[in-house]
Amino acid sequence: MNKEEILIKSGREYYSSGNDEFIKNRYNSAVVLYFKALISFTDLFILQMTGNTPSSHNERFKITSERFSEVYDLLDKDFPFYQSSYVQIMSKELAEVIKDDATTMAEKTKVKI
Repeated sequence: MNKEEILIKSGREYYSSGNDEFIKNRYNSAVVLYFKALISFTDLFILQMTGNTPSSHNERFKITSERFSEVYDLLDKDFPFYQSSYVQIMSKELAEVIKDDATTMAEKTKVKI
């Protein structure tokens, strides 16, 4: 599998698993999985636009802040919630927001989820 195929498969898997956790009212897990889907689709978007993928969160933030501000805004908004999901209880509403952002990135990459 090439990078594009891996990112599509991973993004879909994280998104689907996030849905499974959401249905079970496990919102912390759903937030983490939806965020991972968001990251997979963001990396796919960067790959589609530049031919390369970032190797870290720092590089991803740098690329998006410099070249793709609308994508950066999603990441910048959601990343703190992903980080705090390990030490705080996440809400259903927050999980829905991050799910919507993952959906937005899937749409930008033309991936059907």
